[in-house]
Amino acid sequence: MLKIKPILILSCLVSTVGCASIIDGTSQQITVNTNPQGATCGLYRKNERIGTVEQTPGSVLVKKTKRDIWIECVKDGYDVATYKNHSGVAGASFGNIAAGGLIGVAIDSASGADNKYDGTVNITLPLAKDTTVKHALPTMFDGNVSAQQ
Repeated sequence: MLKIKPILILSCLVSTVGCASIIDGTSQQITVNTNPQGATCGLYRKNERIGTVEQTPGSVLVKKTKRDIWIECVKDGYDVATYKNHSGVAGASFGNIAAGGLIGVAIDSASGADNKYDGTVNITLPLAKDTTVKHALPTMFDGNVSAQQ
């Protein structure tokens, strides 16, 4: 009987490990809609492009982390538009806290599973004063909007 008790306790701990990893996963689909449609959008994190929507509306699968994602969209005849998609806390991570699974909290935090982004982003591109203007997506973007335009 004494040998069964540690195994039972270990089983209970393992069952709470990585609740957000199991429920929400470590990746997330982000859908980008623009007004007008047909823009090209880059998704950037830590000054690197992590995905591209060639023509909106469209989606990109990204790895979840604690870092925010910047989305920059371009379309000929329109000014550049940007959006900061904040990395928030996934609801499933509260399951670990409520169940007392500190190991699960650590696993979810390390894997990024305890984070989430806005799943759908709507961005409006303003009409350029000079409608012949053409923009290209940068290969790197650090969130400094004024330096990009």
